[in-house]
Amino acid sequence: MSTSLVPEIEMVLQSEVSETRDARNNKCLKDEVKDNTISDHAFLQRQYELAQLDSTQKANWEMIKKLTVCGVAFLNDAYDMFAINIVAMILGFVYYHDAEGSAQNTVPKKWDTLIKIAVQIGCLLGQLVMGRLGDKIGRTAVYSASLMIAIVTTIASAFSNSMVKGFNVFIVLFIWRVLLGFGIGGDYPLTATIVSEYSSSKNRGKLMAGVFAWQGFGNVLAPIISIAVIACFASKIDGDVLYLDYVWRIIIGVGCIPGIATLYWRLTMTDSTRFLNSRAIVTPPSNTDSTDEEGKLLVDSGSMSASLRSSMSSPLDIPMDLQRQLHVKSFSQYFGEWRHLKVLLGTSIAWFALDVAFYGINLNSSVVIEAIGFAGNIREDKPSHFIIRNCLGSIIINILGSVPGYWITVFTIEKLGRKTIQLMGFGILTLLYTILGFAYSQILFKSTGAFIFLFSLAQLFQNFGPNVTTFVIPGEVFPTRFRSTAHGISAAAGKFGAIVAQGGLLLLVNIGGRNSWINHLLQIFAAFMFLGFLVTFWIPESKGKSLENICDESEEQQ
Repeated sequence: MSTSLVPEIEMVLQSEVSETRDARNNKCLKDEVKDNTISDHAFLQRQYELAQLDSTQKANWEMIKKLTVCGVAFLNDAYDMFAINIVAMILGFVYYHDAEGSAQNTVPKKWDTLIKIAVQIGCLLGQLVMGRLGDKIGRTAVYSASLMIAIVTTIASAFSNSMVKGFNVFIVLFIWRVLLGFGIGGDYPLTATIVSEYSSSKNRGKLMAGVFAWQGFGNVLAPIISIAVIACFASKIDGDVLYLDYVWRIIIGVGCIPGIATLYWRLTMTDSTRFLNSRAIVTPPSNTDSTDEEGKLLVDSGSMSASLRSSMSSPLDIPMDLQRQLHVKSFSQYFGEWRHLKVLLGTSIAWFALDVAFYGINLNSSVVIEAIGFAGNIREDKPSHFIIRNCLGSIIINILGSVPGYWITVFTIEKLGRKTIQLMGFGILTLLYTILGFAYSQILFKSTGAFIFLFSLAQLFQNFGPNVTTFVIPGEVFPTRFRSTAHGISAAAGKFGAIVAQGGLLLLVNIGGRNSWINHLLQIFAAFMFLGFLVTFWIPESKGKSLENICDESEEQQ
């Protein structure tokens, strides 16, 4: 809401108080009129608070703390998700060093797929469950729970081992990483809603994109930590490859350090005024069904923010048990309208399409590194040398494309707009994957450098494009009372795309020979990028608008 409306709202509030007092003095204010006056006052007071929030630009300690906690969350999540690409490589040396032929030092495809897909399965479930709980219980309480789950399961993953009878190390690791993914999954909808609801309309997109951009640091941190740990064991590893068993456990275990470092701050975070005021409007008393047939919800004085309670009780002297019915729509009623449903479909399908390519490539960067000849020879090179080369290749790819893409979005999202960046990103990615897919062999044969350039460009426009905006937009375009749930649904659709890529499409990569099907996968990725481009037209532009105006939330609650 514009700051110019603040004086207007104050005048209306003062006028309303005066009118109400006169009516009381004359003893002619009927109950129904009184109820309506109180309801209008509550609505106007809420609008006043939201206007003040949207006009706040000055940084403060609470904002810095929340942004740091949320940023570290995504660094941590990215590290946990993408470190498995390196760990899977190391597990091949540990458990298959004595295999013969092409199987030597390589994890079989079924186990490789299982441990890489585990976090995505857990994330999908966590995004749906934690997203819903974020609306029902509260953002920060569920946010803290998700981190504690992630810390415990990260440590447990590092101690995964084969049972004497029963599950092998890969199945045990899969189980723990599904649970880890459940904790990570909660970070997506809750981080987005916390930052969105705490920010002003002028810098909301920048702050949300900036928090998400820490994912790029996590992508780079995983291979850096891996190189450092391997360097410590290098002489022993080359003499006895089983020393790598220490290495992969340390790499995974390091993933709990950022979470532990920020746990106290996360536990002491408080919910935003915007969320508390939303709870005041939609929280019914215990004897009332919150989603009755008419969609009537009540204002509960007990769940109002402190400023709202004081403003209502002092000037108007309203009894605490007095409540007013407001006609706000339930989840099914709201999304039962096509104009709202198409937005949810747009955010969900766009995220699904993006993650088919994003995770298909990033969870299997070693395939691309091997295809361009950077990886070395897995059976002839020293284990430490081979792993370090792959880690260096991953760092180069991320620094050339991914990391800059995140930060270009941060500094342009408030100028270009979310929808513009997403359309541009999907459009360019469609073109780049089409070129890489149909001219794959010719480009690699003529110039490996040209292939690296085009691939890095694709990485750049994934992040200066839909990878960031598919996270930002669902945190803005849905009503406060459904925001976490709807963001969780959109994010879960993305993780389903990651599962489709890892559990389906990537199994095709070796058809006709090792990595022989990469060109066709890139062509399929191009088709998904075009799908994302099309459904983006269903999504509204949220640049510069208050959260209430984007989805007509203010109008609905009058």
